[in-house]
Amino acid sequence: MSELITSVTPKGLTELLQAAGYRVNQTDQNGIVQLLSASQGIGFAVRFGNPAAEQGSYVDFTYSCALRVQGQLPEGLAQVWNASRRFARLSLQGEFLLMEMDVVVAGVGADHLRSQLELWDRLLQEFIVYLREYSQNAAQLEAAPTVENREEAPVL
Repeated sequence: MSELITSVTPKGLTELLQAAGYRVNQTDQNGIVQLLSASQGIGFAVRFGNPAAEQGSYVDFTYSCALRVQGQLPEGLAQVWNASRRFARLSLQGEFLLMEMDVVVAGVGADHLRSQLELWDRLLQEFIVYLREYSQNAAQLEAAPTVENREEAPVL
């Protein structure tokens, strides 16, 4: 039986990401540590959440991908994703479309952390495909001619 993990550190999570083949840069802004990485050219961050009892350790973290929005997003884009997908959520924050996935660490094995990383990677790829397809479908609907039913009721 593998040992259960009750918290993670930035160093430990960096090692996990690197072991999976990701490049990782650690940043520290105003005492807040986050990890920056990318999957197939799509940048993402790892932000740490609730502190654990041990200094510098955390019981949860969030994978986060922010894409700058240029122009207008198709109506309902985030809502359709959130209604049709599990594990990761979309939100619009200012000029950014944000996809996030929370990972709770307390009482899990190392395999769980690896599987959460694999899930995040898969969701990132689905996210890009979803954006392309949703935008194309919205553009086709806008370009399609509108047809109105002009049948009149029979005169009695």
